[in-house]
Amino acid sequence: MRIGTLVVLTLLAVFTVLASLFISPAFWWSLIIVIPLVLVGYYDAFQTKHAITRNFPILGRSRYLAEWLRPKLYQYFIEPDTDGRPFSRIFRNIIYQRAKKVVDTTPFGTQLNVYDEGYEWMNHSIASIDPHTLEPNPRWNVGNDNCKQPYAASLFNVSAMSFGSLSKNAVMALNGGAAIGKFAHNTGEGGISPYHDKFGGDLIYQIGTGYFGCRTDDGNFSPELYKQRTAADNVKMIELKLSQGAKPGHGGILPGKKVTEEISKIRNVPLGKDVLSPPYHKAFNTPIELLKLIKQMQDLSEGKPVGFKLCVGHAFEFIAICKAMVKTGIRPDFIAVDGGEGGTGAAPVEFSDRVGMPFKEGLAFVYDTLIGFDLKKDISLIASGKIVTGYHIFRAIALGADLCYSARAMMMAVGCIQALECNTNTCPTGVATQNPKLMKGLVVEDKKVRVANYHQETIKSFVELLGAAGLESPDLINRSHIYKRTASKNSVSYEELYPYIPKGCLLDISLVPESWQAYYRQADENSFTPKYAQVYTE
Repeated sequence: MRIGTLVVLTLLAVFTVLASLFISPAFWWSLIIVIPLVLVGYYDAFQTKHAITRNFPILGRSRYLAEWLRPKLYQYFIEPDTDGRPFSRIFRNIIYQRAKKVVDTTPFGTQLNVYDEGYEWMNHSIASIDPHTLEPNPRWNVGNDNCKQPYAASLFNVSAMSFGSLSKNAVMALNGGAAIGKFAHNTGEGGISPYHDKFGGDLIYQIGTGYFGCRTDDGNFSPELYKQRTAADNVKMIELKLSQGAKPGHGGILPGKKVTEEISKIRNVPLGKDVLSPPYHKAFNTPIELLKLIKQMQDLSEGKPVGFKLCVGHAFEFIAICKAMVKTGIRPDFIAVDGGEGGTGAAPVEFSDRVGMPFKEGLAFVYDTLIGFDLKKDISLIASGKIVTGYHIFRAIALGADLCYSARAMMMAVGCIQALECNTNTCPTGVATQNPKLMKGLVVEDKKVRVANYHQETIKSFVELLGAAGLESPDLINRSHIYKRTASKNSVSYEELYPYIPKGCLLDISLVPESWQAYYRQADENSFTPKYAQVYTE
């Protein structure tokens, strides 16, 4: 499209000049339009700041008209934005402004209706703290007492997005941004590509049900390949993905159009065919077997932090995993909690909309379960679920997280405009495509800086909120700091919505809270099948 547009513009200019010389002098007047059009087209094609106009000279500028028009349509024809709507214009503007380091303040007060049901806020303190006196980039040490290589992680990191789903340029921009900002880049389940290594940014190597990067020819887990891959210095943590929020229980999907020869070699899958990761793991069948795999991965990686990611489904299954931790003494170094509202480039709509526990409930449940079994002291919690702003980080920590992931927001910092063509290989900004002509529009040197800018400004906003709350450290945030309106005249704190349970209460059946009894009794460390179902089938 880029070359074609330049050819058309050049031919148009030549035709106009020739027509003026040989047909009629009146054509000279048309040069008033043609010359600026040609100059703008050539400028768009060779500038490096905007991927969509680089890929689609002149035509791509319609995007800016849409951005100008969208807020006006929202204002007059669509209900006001709320925190619950998918990536509202408010969030988009915040991301773009921070990535470009332009003014991100807003005139005329709040853009949300504070009396709407579902509106949330955090409480500030009269005794607030000057944020300049606080740690500007707070970090969290991931790794329990048995971890030989703990990792000091940023509170805000790039969530799992695979090479294959994303272009090589997008992967390099994300990793380059992580290297600049000193935060972690989760590889996604597609394995580690040369583009993840390009800038030496810290990596969290994610392993899904396809075991890409440490996969045998028959699709099983290979300890030998795993050991080789995790030996790299830039691999700081390893994450075993049990499920993801966008399509829990479904398995990953990479359309065949995106399976190039390069991706085929990295993943060890057939060229040009859809890659459908299984919805389950072959390497374990029970909670105890899961933990034995975690222990094996910890040992093979020479003591790097190893954990697992899940979107909570049956509550008794996670309780069963915790019972297995108590029985075996094996602890993952971290657990990443995704919400059922998670994003992806390709998933059946039923799975995206109706499967999996939402982020807030899932995170609070996992934290409370770990507290109930007195396991939290050994396990870090990572939150993933539309984390965009400093407030979202604050809220996640209030619910129990120690640090956070962000996927869609980081994609938008790279240049994503939500064209919704992730699954067609025709992403116009070169972010989610394997089309070389489109990915060229994404200039890595520019976009990696934008990723770093977005991270830096968002962490800065979080630290400012911390100071406003009168807190010296993220460790002091709890559920009493966040309130939510449940009706026009009523509001409750997160502490009331998601009440804490006593530490260690799940270690003794006589102390288990009444509301937890049913799930607790179903949970079996030897099986993911609930106990009552086992009895019934017998």
